[in-house]
Amino acid sequence: MGRINNSNGRYNKTSKFISLILRHNPGVIGIDVDSHGWADVNKLIAGIKKAGHKIDMDILEEIVRTDEKGRYSFNDDKTLVRANQGHSIPVDVGLKEKEPPEFLYHGTAERFLPGILKEGLKPMGRLYVHLSWDKETAVNVGKRHGKPVVLKINSRQMYNEGIKFYLSENNVWLVKNAESRYIEKI
Repeated sequence: MGRINNSNGRYNKTSKFISLILRHNPGVIGIDVDSHGWADVNKLIAGIKKAGHKIDMDILEEIVRTDEKGRYSFNDDKTLVRANQGHSIPVDVGLKEKEPPEFLYHGTAERFLPGILKEGLKPMGRLYVHLSWDKETAVNVGKRHGKPVVLKINSRQMYNEGIKFYLSENNVWLVKNAESRYIEKI
């Protein structure tokens, strides 16, 4: 099979299904992920096919390569695949602690703002709160949930006060939570 162009979203449904499997519920297709989030590629493909999605190794490679958010990674010999972040199941994807820039951003919907300003940012069923380098990315994330709002996070102050930050393989900043005192609506 030749090169597959996923720029038109041809495999968006399959990619979203892979995200569900690798980040939240591998049991939906009867597979397991290991403690680092890795799934056997052959079992993943077989399970996805059994669930009614068109997939083979070429399609999986194209989804991993072209995913606009860089959600997935293969191991060196492409026998294993995993999601880089965003898990709600307990996995250790080998995140490295890293010093963040002075400010990071979080996109959300306007309707969530009162709770966030009162209680701070929480992972809400995931392992970490996701933060971005730039406002534009935060706006795009916020749009997925309603009228977007961008929050400016004083990440350097948090870090200086002992809060750990991690940078995922696909350049998403992760933190366990962010208290409201570090958050400013912009």
